[in-house]
Amino acid sequence: MKFTLSWLKTHLDTDADLSAILKTLNDIGLEVEDVENPAEKLGAFRIAKVLTAERHPQADKLQVLTVDQGDGHPLQVVCGAPNARAGLVGVFGVEGAVVPVNGMVLKKTAIRGVESNGMMCSFRELELGEDHDGIIELAGDAPVGQVYAEWAGLDDPVIDVSITPNRQDCMGVRGIARDLAAAGLGTMKPLAIPVVEGSGPGPDVRTDDVEGCPAFFARTVRGVANGRSPEWMARRLKAVGQKPISTLVDITNYLMIDLGRPLHVYDLAALKGGLVARKGKTGEEVLALNGKTYAVDETMTVIADDAAVHDIGGIMGGEHSGATDATTDVLIECAWFTPERIAVTGQKLALTSDARGRFERGVDPAFLDDGLSIATDLVVKLCGGTPSEPTRAGTPPLTPRTISYDPAQCLALAGVDVAADEQQRILESLGFGVAGEAGAWTITVPTWRRDVDGWPDIVEEVVRIVGLDKVPSTPLPRAPGVARPTATAEQMVERRVRRTAAARGLAEAINWSFLSEKEAASVGGGDWTLANPISEELKVMRPSLLPGLLSATRRNMDRGAASVRLFELGRRYFTGQKDGSWERATVGFVLAGEKTPRGWQTGKAQPFGAHDAKAEVTALLAAAGAPVANLQSFGEASGAYHPGQSGTLRLGPKTVLAEYGVLHPSLARLFGLTGTVVAGEIFLDAIPAKRRTGFMRAPYAPPALQAVKRDFAFLVPQALEADALVRAVRGADKKAIVEARLFDMFVGPGVEEGHKSLAVEVTLQPGEKSFSQEELDAISSAVVKAAEKLGGTLRG
Repeated sequence: MKFTLSWLKTHLDTDADLSAILKTLNDIGLEVEDVENPAEKLGAFRIAKVLTAERHPQADKLQVLTVDQGDGHPLQVVCGAPNARAGLVGVFGVEGAVVPVNGMVLKKTAIRGVESNGMMCSFRELELGEDHDGIIELAGDAPVGQVYAEWAGLDDPVIDVSITPNRQDCMGVRGIARDLAAAGLGTMKPLAIPVVEGSGPGPDVRTDDVEGCPAFFARTVRGVANGRSPEWMARRLKAVGQKPISTLVDITNYLMIDLGRPLHVYDLAALKGGLVARKGKTGEEVLALNGKTYAVDETMTVIADDAAVHDIGGIMGGEHSGATDATTDVLIECAWFTPERIAVTGQKLALTSDARGRFERGVDPAFLDDGLSIATDLVVKLCGGTPSEPTRAGTPPLTPRTISYDPAQCLALAGVDVAADEQQRILESLGFGVAGEAGAWTITVPTWRRDVDGWPDIVEEVVRIVGLDKVPSTPLPRAPGVARPTATAEQMVERRVRRTAAARGLAEAINWSFLSEKEAASVGGGDWTLANPISEELKVMRPSLLPGLLSATRRNMDRGAASVRLFELGRRYFTGQKDGSWERATVGFVLAGEKTPRGWQTGKAQPFGAHDAKAEVTALLAAAGAPVANLQSFGEASGAYHPGQSGTLRLGPKTVLAEYGVLHPSLARLFGLTGTVVAGEIFLDAIPAKRRTGFMRAPYAPPALQAVKRDFAFLVPQALEADALVRAVRGADKKAIVEARLFDMFVGPGVEEGHKSLAVEVTLQPGEKSFSQEELDAISSAVVKAAEKLGGTLRG
């Protein structure tokens, strides 16, 4: 929600400066996202007059101008604008000025051999409009030499406020002014409601869909002259990002932003018969004002005449019945649409608009008559014409809502002691009615506060205006004695994994649990699709943590990160699980970019590889308490990974604890990543829970005798996986062998074709006494026999 400071002050009588207003907005829960003053970037652009204009000697479409910028020293400027001529008064950018539209710094230069100093500017170049057909033409009496922004009244900060979905009243400048007045930053100016004397009966309008459009008010104005809106209105609309179109259209946009009341204007000449708000029919279409055609159905509210649909009710009007420069007779629509119907329609059509953003929050149902009168009055004043009497079809939902409230509830719920008279002042300033005696108030909720439902909401309003910073930090009561552990076994596992990942240099990411349908499909598709998503990009509950991590990786690399090491601990979501649970605790990670910085020897950085992913997976599984020594390596992982450069770790052939490897190139391209990207996921829910034996750890008992290490090299078939050999060697003597690891693989001279040499280091741990030579020989023999069962032979 954007508005200018001067626009705010048309509703709020205040002496507060900009910084005080911004601080108060944040304090009362209206978060300020941005503040921009157009005058700041236009300080180097001055009003100037063209004294002479001659044809450029080397270019037919260029002119050489002599420009007076008010300092008594005319400058020579080369200009290509078709309207440049002697006597024109425009806007001149001096040397050193920065052109807002492209950031170009103006400097003295030669254009086709002719010196040029500065630039005469168009509206688009100054980001003041879309007009780029020529340079700006000002009135002849504009003061030459004055800063253009000051003369044009552009020294007016634009404030951008983030409005939460529950604050429908603040979708208009007046609602924001009301909050600031309640916070003590001034007083509200009264809203003038004009009395419009109608001539003749009102238009033929009705509502046949009372669920979607309970009330449809309208008025006609005949004999209007449409054209450009007045400068004050166009300037305010442009400041907040609205493109001025015509007076009739601009009036509706202006009132929507000013008062939070969307309206629509129809060209009467384009209508066939009366207008009706009704449900759409399957097969009907409407060409909307954005140039796109939308198919409607019976779940949507439309505005139609006897021949066609003209409006997607409360969201966007139709192109063929909108007001144009040739319009002479108009119908002004001021209707109330059910928020839920608007939200569903907008989601089905994937259509957003400023009107939808207000109607689906809930527009004030008591402001139909007044809104229609204000709009009609503006049309008559700015476009002329004769208004009709109003037609009021249907009834808006105006059932009064009251809440029983005790001022002491503020202290009890929020911990803030606010005097009863101050609470009453705040509530009445916000538009609430307060009646009754101390301790037993009856609060009447204003029609524009659809979000207030019970007494806790009243407390929230009071505390919000007083200031959330006034809420004290009160510690919870602590029971005497030693506190019992509160974390569950699953939480303890997650805590250990999180600490291990951070200790290994991975940064934690926290992503949405929702994905777009395209992202979900890239990792196999999701089971859960939301019926009411925040947006199409957050529609499917994630079946994998990888898409969120890959998006975060791309954002980091787009900002210059040479090496990205991210992890996330969260949930994946599925249906049809055997144990009835549809949330799966998972750890995901992504490694991208440079594994190590460039070395002076080669000048190249080392990329990540599949073995780096396996190392992270193994470390995190160990932190989670998985029996890492007993895990089996199986071939390729899911389709998200590169074939031949990925794998899984399992307990048996069916229980997958983790998958890892190099990301599939197509998935990397989908997320805009280049180079080798490795990733992995650890499925914490698949790790078997350890049997609890108490809270005490077993005492540390280091072995009394030194371990013995023996190396074995075996010739094995090329197809044999090294992991299978290592597991067989480790199981040759489970009592004596405590570790077995592969440390070498060789293929080449001395190794017959179809075979490879695998070297395994075996660690033997004696117990009460050292191994005898006979015992060592027996263990070695058992190791060789275990390898022979897999087709291996001991190398000589």
